[in-house]
Amino acid sequence: MDMTKSVKKQVHEQIVGALIGAKFPVKTPADLIAAFPDGENTTCRVGDLKVTAGEAALLLKQSDFPFKNAKAVADLIVERAGI
Repeated sequence: MDMTKSVKKQVHEQIVGALIGAKFPVKTPADLIAAFPDGENTTCRVGDLKVTAGEAALLLKQSDFPFKNAKAVADLIVERAGI
């Protein structure tokens, strides 16, 4: 099994899971951070990889908004992080 795909999939699933209660569309970076259960301190962990929502938000631009669903957020963060 390709470990890179496994990590990517796990991070993606954790982001989607963390945003399960979020109301979409999310229109601003501040609204996205607020949508995570622990705000910017919400953390995804896979093995030695640890990323907070605050760190992940730095990968996004205002032009990326609005997001229509959690999958769209996770897709873009995982892609930009190069996981």
